[in-house]
Amino acid sequence: MKHGDGQGEARPWPIMLDVEASGFGRGSYPIEIGLAFPDGTSVAYLLRPEADWIHWDESAEQVHGLPRAKLLAEGRSVLEVAALLNAQLAGNRVYSDAWGFDAAWVARLFDAAGLSQHFRVDTVRNLITEAALPRWAEARARAEARLGKATHRAEHDAKLLQASVLELWALVGPPPLNEGSAS
Repeated sequence: MKHGDGQGEARPWPIMLDVEASGFGRGSYPIEIGLAFPDGTSVAYLLRPEADWIHWDESAEQVHGLPRAKLLAEGRSVLEVAALLNAQLAGNRVYSDAWGFDAAWVARLFDAAGLSQHFRVDTVRNLITEAALPRWAEARARAEARLGKATHRAEHDAKLLQASVLELWALVGPPPLNEGSAS
């Protein structure tokens, strides 16, 4: 789908990524990866922790509600998820509102899978102009009114982030295509 910028130029919806993790800091790893695509579809992948991925923060589990036992029973292998991400995202730029953490967790996934990552994780901040920042809270509230507040589940939160950016663009217009390109 495309979003007009009011100047006759259509801009594709950005691809959003959200990662839930075993905790924060050293030793943490991805446990769920969610994506929101330009066509309005979304997906999430639960990850089965690798044998040496042992860090587990009980307070993080309280936030995302994913017990380690569920990941071990229902999660997909790191190789499968990395291959799926590459197939779905190759050559694209995907955006995250927790770029520093999410990019590191995605890199950890690909390292464990032994694959090269064929897409770039970027900060959602590159989709928001300085002039638009004062309206971010309003845009987020509008998106939450439609989708509900953040759930700390990757698919929903990726969709909410995408909806928030689109609401902001509806209020103030998207940045020029050469800034924070969505591809």
